[in-house]
Amino acid sequence: MISRNALKVLRAKAGVYDTVIALSAPAFINMKFRKISAVVALLAVALLPLRALALEWKPLEPGANDSTTAILTARMLERAHYSQMAFNDEVSSKFLDHYLDRLDPQHIFFFQTDLEEFEKWRTKLDEMTVNSGDTSPAYIIFNRFIERLRLQQTYVLGLLETEKFEFTADERVLINRKETPRPKDLKEAKQLWRDRVRFEYLTEKLNKKKPDEIVKTIKKRYERIFKAMEAFDSEQVLGEYLTILGTIYDPHSDYMTKSELDNFSIGMRLSLVGIGAQLTSDDGYCKIMELVPGGPAARSKKLKPGDRIVAVAQGAEEAMDVIEMPLNKIVEKIRGTKGTEVRLTIIPADAADSSVRNIVSLIREEIKLEDQEAKAQIIDVPGENGKSTRLGYIDLPSFYADFNLDDKKPEGERKSTTRDVTKLLAKLKAEGVTSLILDLRRNGGGSLEESIKLTGLFIRQGPVVQVKDPSGEVTVDKDTDPKVEFDGPMIVLTSRFSASASEILAGALQDYGRALIVGDTSTHGKGTVQTLIELSKYLRNPEFNPGAVKVTIRKFYRPSGASTQLRGVVPDIVLPSVNNHAEVGEGSLENALAWDTIEAADFRPVNRIAPYLEELKQKSAQRVTSSKDYAYVKEDIERFDKMRADKTVSLNEEQRLKEKADLKKIEEARKLEIKNRKAPPFTTYKISLKQATLPGLPEPFDPAKAKEEKPKRATLDDEKVEEDDGFEPIDVPLIEAEHILIDLMKLMTARTSLANNQPEAPVVPAK
Repeated sequence: MISRNALKVLRAKAGVYDTVIALSAPAFINMKFRKISAVVALLAVALLPLRALALEWKPLEPGANDSTTAILTARMLERAHYSQMAFNDEVSSKFLDHYLDRLDPQHIFFFQTDLEEFEKWRTKLDEMTVNSGDTSPAYIIFNRFIERLRLQQTYVLGLLETEKFEFTADERVLINRKETPRPKDLKEAKQLWRDRVRFEYLTEKLNKKKPDEIVKTIKKRYERIFKAMEAFDSEQVLGEYLTILGTIYDPHSDYMTKSELDNFSIGMRLSLVGIGAQLTSDDGYCKIMELVPGGPAARSKKLKPGDRIVAVAQGAEEAMDVIEMPLNKIVEKIRGTKGTEVRLTIIPADAADSSVRNIVSLIREEIKLEDQEAKAQIIDVPGENGKSTRLGYIDLPSFYADFNLDDKKPEGERKSTTRDVTKLLAKLKAEGVTSLILDLRRNGGGSLEESIKLTGLFIRQGPVVQVKDPSGEVTVDKDTDPKVEFDGPMIVLTSRFSASASEILAGALQDYGRALIVGDTSTHGKGTVQTLIELSKYLRNPEFNPGAVKVTIRKFYRPSGASTQLRGVVPDIVLPSVNNHAEVGEGSLENALAWDTIEAADFRPVNRIAPYLEELKQKSAQRVTSSKDYAYVKEDIERFDKMRADKTVSLNEEQRLKEKADLKKIEEARKLEIKNRKAPPFTTYKISLKQATLPGLPEPFDPAKAKEEKPKRATLDDEKVEEDDGFEPIDVPLIEAEHILIDLMKLMTARTSLANNQPEAPVVPAK
């Protein structure tokens, strides 16, 4: 038996005395009712983690150059940021709260006593940082976090060996604790840790894992968390601390350490190799931020921003759990040799149950430039009296341009979004297209210059965007070319993921009344410009590299004077979508800059949309109300809203299994109904940039043939890979946009005919 003196020694070395008692006491009390082997096993579990934790771990302290780096960063944010916000007591208070949340986003580690101790810095961090560069609070708080993490790991590893995990009671657990108070003491913290482990255990069990496999997975997860955090050095702690300071000014401002700055360009290049997804870390999960246009992830149509990656597998090998794994490690596992397979286990962003798991198989590849280029389609829609209406469609994934100044290509041969779209428009017009849908739903932005030039293809000339700097000076960027490449009826299709440059184009065309905007409740709402400032330039004789600050320096405004920041562009016709209810877009980010207005620029609207808007809305609303597909969307929204409203999750296995089975039944019934439908009567011709230079049209697109050409994927016997189920989702918003465009064409034609048939006004002789 462990003596009290031995326990005191352990307490002195590891600071986990209370945890040892909690794990060991029940075993000794019930010793006569248990087998000796069970007690030995319990002691081994209790002592093994402690032996690891008792190893020497030296608390981190500020680095020799911390003060210089902190002062430079703080002053740069104050002076260069668009808001010109002083680092004052209010910023200091937010700084403290956000740093605590960075380390403990779910409010399960720090105790109320910790908060009371840290409260002394609430209005002092501004003076400490700007005046003397004192970063000691960052390290004191981080070291305390490591202590709490030790306690949790020891407690959880013990639970996994001793707890009998049963899920028959009518229990519910609060998983998202961001808005709840932190635990009062260790006793309350243990209950939160136990609840979380039980939730994790049930989640794995619902995915048909065996008990020993579940224990192994969760053990590795907690051990990995501790090792990753324990491996932090002073530079990383300072980096986290100053990054948080940047995000107090706005979500897009942050700090980069020297190491991060050195790897910045490499990281940007590597993000375009592999599966083509930009990832972020969010509450212990690896979350998809953005899909790179033309990449394997985007082309699969099985992944979207907001999906969370919980496991990664290579080919047909067993998947590795990546929950709570450092982001750079997850990225390493997702990357690989060109042509090889990676399987991602994801929780869909719109999943109605957090235990839902989809497996998506992707083949790694370099993303070819042509996959990111603009593409077109010609769509023949049957109409009355056997006549069909020919529509044009252009998918624009980004505003790209050839930025390589060393490239010796002539100007006319450099890559340009505007040049490519001009070529596609010429082909569409040559084939009899008189109306157009421009799809920006996946367009996250890109070249500002290209967005201005592209807007100019649809208007004669005039202001496209206004840019305001911190001094209040406004620059108006205009289209100066009077030539119009396309003058017919036009829809711009947007989503919550249309951002930056795409919002500039959509906002300008809406202000001019040139195009009808259709889509989600708003675009993303990123109406700001950032620049990277290397801090070493501000040191006379720099003996070290203090890194860099990415800081927001300008703000975008539409020709009407309204900012695209925060509110984005609100469509003329809003279509139902789960995206409208999800936490996406600039408005979901903390400390986002506010929406505001400036004086309108001098421009002349063409007013092509307003005369027909109310009738278009009514016709669209009638179709949406009677649409089977939008009935499905409505059901998804209702489930999603219900899930968001209920902040808790059931720990009753039978109930969860029933809910999961019910959802699967609904999903399978939908797929069957859609598969049994008659093929839509539309005829679609896909036009690439290469095909745009050829005479005539290619063969009509055949979805069945495209499915047959998909490569086969290697999978485990018991896995159902999402990509291989043979189901192609219907692009519901695009179909409705096509109907709206036909309505717009008819209304415009009717009005033109009416105007042409009006009798001429009588000539009144002059007196």
